[in-house]
This record gives sequence, structure tokens and C-alpha cells, in this order.
Amino acid sequence: MALAALTEASGPVDKDPGAFRTITEVAEALDVPQHVLRFWETRFGQIRPVKRAGGRRYYRPGDVALVAGIRHLLHVQRYTIEGAQRVLKENGVRFVQAVGRGEAVAAAPVMQETSGPATSSPDGAEPETLDREGSNRETSDHEALDREALAGALQDLYACREVLAAFRAPPEA
Repeated sequence: MALAALTEASGPVDKDPGAFRTITEVAEALDVPQHVLRFWETRFGQIRPVKRAGGRRYYRPGDVALVAGIRHLLHVQRYTIEGAQRVLKENGVRFVQAVGRGEAVAAAPVMQETSGPATSSPDGAEPETLDREGSNRETSDHEALDREALAGALQDLYACREVLAAFRAPPEA
């Protein structure tokens, strides 16, 4: 991972793993433009590099790990900024830093419905959604396949529960 490369060596000069990094070093190591790092500072208040005279930014090792975790959430796992903010809020900075170091894995982002609000049908049939023009459309085959997969997984879980219950039961004499 790019974070490991950053902590091992940075450019022509080897630095201590606990040394502060410039925005250039962090941007190069994580393959993220500098302006993106500055933008993330505005969206994620947890990123707080030390700013010296003249506004030069120095990232502490914790800041670097956090930025690497945010990069992983946004670029690898395809979270939205709001989704990554939610992961930070729900799991904390240390979790996202661990994601950046490759020590933890965040759950896959929840698929966001873009076509509009779901409507319930009075006869209990599959719900319909409104498209952008406001007309009804049937749920897609993709959603039906997802439901089938979830139903199958639920049945597997019920079977596992029965097996576990059998193991917990006292032996018959």
C-alpha cells in the first residue's frame, strides 16, 4: 500500500516513521493531488495538519494514516464523501486510520437509491419506485435477484442456528 511506502522512505531522504510529512510527500505517496488533500481538509474536520509560518502544511503520522483511510474509502471502496463522513462518525478516527494502514476493512457502502422514493402498494405486491418523471416502474431484475440472494442467506443462517442449538442441547442419556 502507498502508506507503507510513505512510512518506509520518502523521496531521496529517508525519514523516521514518526516524522512529519509535507503535503507534497503525502500527495505523492498516496497518489492524490495536493488540491484534493486541501479539499478533504475542508470536508473532514478530523484532518488537521500542523501549519507553520507561511501556511506550509506538515502532516503528523496520524494525519497521514487518516488521509490514507479516507482515500481508501473514497477511491477503493467507492464511498461518497457523505458516506466516508458517516464511517468516521460511526466508527471513529482510529478505525479509519486502521483502514488506511490496511489493518481494518470498512463494510461495503450501502447502495444509494437514485431514482426516487419507494411507494408501498396496498395489495402487498413488490414495491414500485418513481422514476425522475414521476411515473411508476417495476422493481428491477437486479433488486429481485438481491432479494433472492438475501432470502437464501437467511435460510442458511436459520439452518446454522438449528445446528448450533443441537450442539448446545444436553446429551440424551
